[in-house]
Amino acid sequence: MQNRVVITGLGVCAPNGVGVKDFLNALSKGDSGIQYFKELESLNFSCQVAGEPNVKETNLNNYFSNVQLKGLDSSGLIYGVISGLDAWKDAGLDKIASDGQPDWDSGILFGTGILGVDKFRESIYKVDEGNVRRLGSTSVVQTMASGISAYLGGILGCGNQVTTNSSACTTGTEAVLMGYERIKLGKAKRMLVGSCSDSGPYVWGGFDAMRILPRKYNENPKAASRPMSATASGFIPGSGAGALVLESLDSALERGTTIYAEVLGGAINSGGQRAGGSMTAPNNEAVQRCIGKAIENSEIKAKDIDAINGHLTATSKDPTEIANWIQALNLSGVDFPYINSFKSHFGHCLAAAGSIECVGVALQLKEQLLFGNLNCEDLHPEIEEFISSTKIPQKTIKKELNIIAKASFGFGDVNACAIFSKY
Repeated sequence: MQNRVVITGLGVCAPNGVGVKDFLNALSKGDSGIQYFKELESLNFSCQVAGEPNVKETNLNNYFSNVQLKGLDSSGLIYGVISGLDAWKDAGLDKIASDGQPDWDSGILFGTGILGVDKFRESIYKVDEGNVRRLGSTSVVQTMASGISAYLGGILGCGNQVTTNSSACTTGTEAVLMGYERIKLGKAKRMLVGSCSDSGPYVWGGFDAMRILPRKYNENPKAASRPMSATASGFIPGSGAGALVLESLDSALERGTTIYAEVLGGAINSGGQRAGGSMTAPNNEAVQRCIGKAIENSEIKAKDIDAINGHLTATSKDPTEIANWIQALNLSGVDFPYINSFKSHFGHCLAAAGSIECVGVALQLKEQLLFGNLNCEDLHPEIEEFISSTKIPQKTIKKELNIIAKASFGFGDVNACAIFSKY
């Protein structure tokens, strides 16, 4: 008999809010976390706005030991540890004492795209200058991809699977589904899942060079991220981390802890970079198959979906994504589910996008709120042709929500779709 899987803890380090309370408040009110960066202007970036969590007022001693803080220069790792430990605490779970046995029933699956790029740059300079001995003892763990799961695993004392996944912008949603499968099959009772992404010009520069970031909003950053808008001209780069504690329903009930939502199932696939799919573009059939299989695996029907939290990055592909949803669900017009994109609030957080957005989905189900879309008052005509504008709320509305579908699509033609329900 397979386990039901629920969400019992949330943590987030997002450009529009650090901590679940501030994040919920920002999404509810429609507060944007996108801002102008003087550094990007000085480095001749065309797009000089981005989303970066404000952790300056966060006491890092609540998350790291003094030894760990020495030479710590990996923003993604910092965001990931903050969100991960907050989620663990939110679930009412304790760290294992350093002299105790590991928690064999709890594991970590925390993804990233690139980790510790600033630390890696510092290390390169020191090596080139012949100062290898000055690298310090933490340069490796700050720059290895699995550094985030290793840090969290050591702090919490988890003895089940502790690992890192990486699949571009699909990473966070994929991590949720991988953790879900492990609990469903009885291989773990609890999994801390999520993803993180570094911030700064060394991460964002490649996208600016690809000319896929908007250039017209440097003096108006709050209006820059425009998913589903006719005037969308590219995505706004972001960073941060999101974390969720997944737990078997039996374990959650036994502990008497809060349950935010249930994970019904999902699907992960790839378009193989064939039939229109490429390193940067999706194979539309693969996207539709991923959505369809997620619905099938969750044992629901398309019409049961009350809302969609899309990938919707504010590029020319937004109408294509909507068309794929219409095809996969066989629903359109006023029959189409409500749909929103949190990227209008904080940009595209790359490898962290899926996990931060999954935290937002869980909050929508718990609070019975549908968060509004920003900056799409001029809805793209191709989108408005196929679905009713009433299904794209401009402001947060109180709404009975039972099932929400969350999708992420990433470079490399990879896809993930998770189905969440109210518990």
